[in-house]
Amino acid sequence: MIPLDYGRSFLIGKASDNEVRFWVESRTRIIDEASGQFEDYIQVGSCKSEHTFAEKNLLHEDNYDFLPIFGPEWSIVYRRPAALSERYCDIRPSVEWWDGQKYYLVEGQDVAELHSNEMIREATYDFTPIVTQTEIWNEDTGLRAIIECPVKTMNTRREDNIYQVDTGPVALPDLSRRYDRHVDGISLAFVVFNAPHFADFVLEAPTVVGSEQVHHYSKIVSLEAQNRVYAVGG
Repeated sequence: MIPLDYGRSFLIGKASDNEVRFWVESRTRIIDEASGQFEDYIQVGSCKSEHTFAEKNLLHEDNYDFLPIFGPEWSIVYRRPAALSERYCDIRPSVEWWDGQKYYLVEGQDVAELHSNEMIREATYDFTPIVTQTEIWNEDTGLRAIIECPVKTMNTRREDNIYQVDTGPVALPDLSRRYDRHVDGISLAFVVFNAPHFADFVLEAPTVVGSEQVHHYSKIVSLEAQNRVYAVGG
């Protein structure tokens, strides 16, 4: 899977009343090892709830975050108001969101895997675009996934030659069971790692705050993984 050039990758809706364009923020490939088939899920940038093309008062009063993930057959829109909402996860056929999507996914033309901590740090200091791929699997279900994203936050320390990726959101699939639809096992998460063999994720989940419940990144899981780090040119 050649890393995308995330500075140039988009998708756009087909509906004539709103050909909405989204900036691609991550890609998750879910692979069925028994059949060899896979599905890609494209997570795009979030926006806010709005009255599109109104003459005034463009934003909803009870505003919420709006974040889509598009799949080949099924897609998700996450709506996150201040309090817990039954509309948080809205799964529909992809064609029902803006009459379907046209993809403009640009592969990086100058891609180099960074094989050492020193190479990762130097690419960071050179302000090179960096993309990671975190591969996870479950031997019992025979499912595998590659979670790819541009690194938005990279921590480094020169004295002991260490780095740490902290970025998201990404689409994290639950590989512990076989869902009828892959889309039903996806959660929003941030990924954090500083070594090639494991990754920690914090998932957005119902969370108690005082006497209320909200959706918040609070559920932490640690998974065996293969992390690959790439410098990606244009």
